[in-house]
Order: sequence, then structure tokens, then C-alpha cells
Amino acid sequence: MDDYNPPKDPLEILHEDAELLVVNKPAGLLSVLGKGDHLADCLMERVQVAFPTALLVHRLDRDTSGVMVFAQTKAAQRHLGLQFEKRQTKKTYIARVHGEVPEKSGTVDLPLIVDWPNRPLQHVDFKNGKEAITDWTRVKVGEGESRMRLVPKTGRSHQLRVHMKELGHPILGDPFYSENATDYPRMMLHAEELRLRHPNGGKGMTFRAKAPF
Repeated sequence: MDDYNPPKDPLEILHEDAELLVVNKPAGLLSVLGKGDHLADCLMERVQVAFPTALLVHRLDRDTSGVMVFAQTKAAQRHLGLQFEKRQTKKTYIARVHGEVPEKSGTVDLPLIVDWPNRPLQHVDFKNGKEAITDWTRVKVGEGESRMRLVPKTGRSHQLRVHMKELGHPILGDPFYSENATDYPRMMLHAEELRLRHPNGGKGMTFRAKAPF
């Protein structure tokens, strides 16, 4: 991450109220502070400049773009945190992957754990790994690649990236799990939709940001 050069795009606010703040995170920007002064620029810091009371609820990988929710109060943070923990939220991602996927849909059920000598990389480990499940649907195929809709049932680190690699179709532009990452301007993974319940009253809400690729 020494070559960290995050985009300077202005904040794109998808929703704002007294409890919630929903932002479209650009690719290439850390969600939270990294270790060292050169990794100080992150979405959390930028959000707090405009919304000083904003609190972290979840994260997206640096190279992933898309819908990310912050809480505006401690109570909302607890409420949202429990929804993520209990898997009551629904996250939908769009990805472009290597190769033409022959099947229309499927599920990857492979347990994951950090690959300690090579962290932050993750790998499949049937003995010590934590449960990781991803449903996928092929949206479009052609010209040596496929467009996929991915719905993680669990929230493991790098889950979608490792699962697509294990499926034999790594995400295009993935600097960790794909061999031709430099052929693409970014990793082709975007958090397109997030469904959750509003912390005040429990109303179901859906937030979307169209994939930029």
C-alpha cells in the first residue's frame, strides 16, 4: 500500500437523516485509517469533516467501490452493527470476472481464514476457516469475461474476491487474487445495493449506487 494515491472525488451522499448517512465510496480509498501517516486519508476521515458525528458501521476493501453506511448516533451504530452481525442486512455486489462462466447461478461455500505469512490475503481452510457463503448469478457473458451479481451470506474479509478466484474466475483488476491486475484501471467489484432496517422505527430501506463499469 506504499503507492497509496486515493482519488480526490467529492463525497457522493446517497442518503442523509438524523440516524443514517449513506455514501458511495470511490475505488482506491481506504474505508478507515491505515497504519502510517501516508495512509491517513480515508473515507471515515472525509465523512467526519462534513458530518462530525458520523460513526463507522462496516467497511469496504480499499479497491471496492459502492454503498457504505455510517451511523449518526451511538444508538444507531449499535442498531446497525447488530443487523450486520446477525446477517439481517442484504448486500448485492456487481463484479466483472475473468473467463466466461458456463452456469447461470450457484453458491460458493468455502471457509476462509487469514493467510498469516501473506496477510492481508485470505485463503480457504476447511479445518480452521470461518464459514463463508456467497450466492452468485451470471448477468452477462462474452469476450472472455463475465458480469456477475454477488450476494454474500457471510461477511468475511476478501470473501467475494477469494470465492471468485476459487470458482476459477477471479475478479478483473484484483491486485491480490488476479494475475493481470495491472491491465485494468481498478478492481472490478462494486457494492451496488444495501438493504437494511432504519434504526428509528425499523422501516426497511434500500440504497443503490450503479456500478461505474
